[in-house]
Amino acid sequence: MKATEPPAAPPGGAPEDRRQRKARQTRNALAAAALELILERGLTATTVEAIAERADVTRRTFSRHFTGKEDAALDFVRGDGDAINALLRARPAAEPPLLAYRRAVRQWLADEANPAWHLRPEMRRLLALLDREPALFAAYERIRVDAQEESIRVIAERLGTDDVRDVRPAVVVDAAAGVLTAALRLWARGAADHDLGAGDLAALVERAYDALISEAASATALPVSTA
Repeated sequence: MKATEPPAAPPGGAPEDRRQRKARQTRNALAAAALELILERGLTATTVEAIAERADVTRRTFSRHFTGKEDAALDFVRGDGDAINALLRARPAAEPPLLAYRRAVRQWLADEANPAWHLRPEMRRLLALLDREPALFAAYERIRVDAQEESIRVIAERLGTDDVRDVRPAVVVDAAAGVLTAALRLWARGAADHDLGAGDLAALVERAYDALISEAASATALPVSTA
C-alpha cells in the first residue's frame, strides 16, 4: 500500500520553518506506516519496530512523536480535530455556537485543499476496526476528548464565558461532536458493504445535525417536569 500524505497543516496555521517541516514529514511517514501495517497485518501483529522500519527511522524517533502504535495510526483523528477547531475559531462571532460548530464541520468536509482523512478508503477501514479493537478504540477516545476540550475552550471564548463555571460550552460541544461521531461511525460501518464517498458522508452528517435539532425542538415543546 502506498503511504498517504496528510494535510500539511490545519487551516490558518502559521508557516513552518525547515526544522518544523522535517519533523512533520517524519511524523506523517510514521503515521502512514502505522496505518498501512495495521491494515495489512492487524493490530496485534504490528510492532513499533516494524513501523519505524517501514518509515525508515529509528525506534527512538518513533517515541519522540508517538506513545504507541495506536496513537500513530490514529494521528489523522488529531489532525481532523485541529482542522475543525481552526475553522470553528474563524466562524463569524455572531453565529450561535451550535450553528458555528456545524458549519465548521461542513467546511472541513468540503475542504479539497486539506481533505478530511475520513474520506480516504483506508481511513474508513481503520474506523471500522474501532469496533473490534479495544486498544484502538481507547486511543481514539483519548484523541477525540482532547479535541473536544479545545472546542469547549473555543466556544467559551466565543460566548465570553468561563468553560469551568458555565455549562453551555461543554453541552454544545458534547452534543455537536457527538452527532459527528455518530455519523462517522454509521458511515464507516456502511462503507464495509458499499462504496460510500465524500458526498455520502457530508449528507449523513447534515441529516444527523438535523435530527439533533429536531429532537431538541420536540423536547422544548413538552411540559416541564418538576420531578
